[in-house]
Amino acid sequence: MKTFLFACVHNAGRSQMAAAFFNRYAEEGCRAISAGTEPAANVHPEVVEAMREVGIELSHARPQRLTEELARNAEYLVTMGCGEKCPLVPGLRVIDWSIPDPKGQAPEKVREIRDRIERAVKNLLTAECPDCYVPESQPETVSGRI
Repeated sequence: MKTFLFACVHNAGRSQMAAAFFNRYAEEGCRAISAGTEPAANVHPEVVEAMREVGIELSHARPQRLTEELARNAEYLVTMGCGEKCPLVPGLRVIDWSIPDPKGQAPEKVREIRDRIERAVKNLLTAECPDCYVPESQPETVSGRI
């Protein structure tokens, strides 16, 4: 099984959205987890609301610390453009997405970030795990832009 680890500093926004979209579109053989180097207490409320709009419930998701154990089970580390604060995990293939933090942003900006993350996840699945990607498995819930 290919495991993709989505990581940022607080694991309360971008990495949570990315892992949720990945798991929505991936079938058996690929899975996503998310973590952060300094996890927040909760997923940002603006992120919970934006994801709820597309049928993904993150209100019960809890940010978790990036540990060696989590990293050991992954093949890919996808960081969310957090610069020098991004986690460094030796031995993993690293992919960095320069995506702004949704924390404290207006709802329309959070939706833009959400949609951008969804497109990036679909592109990642197509490139790195095409046998696992089944776009028809879920109805398109975000605007048709890819």
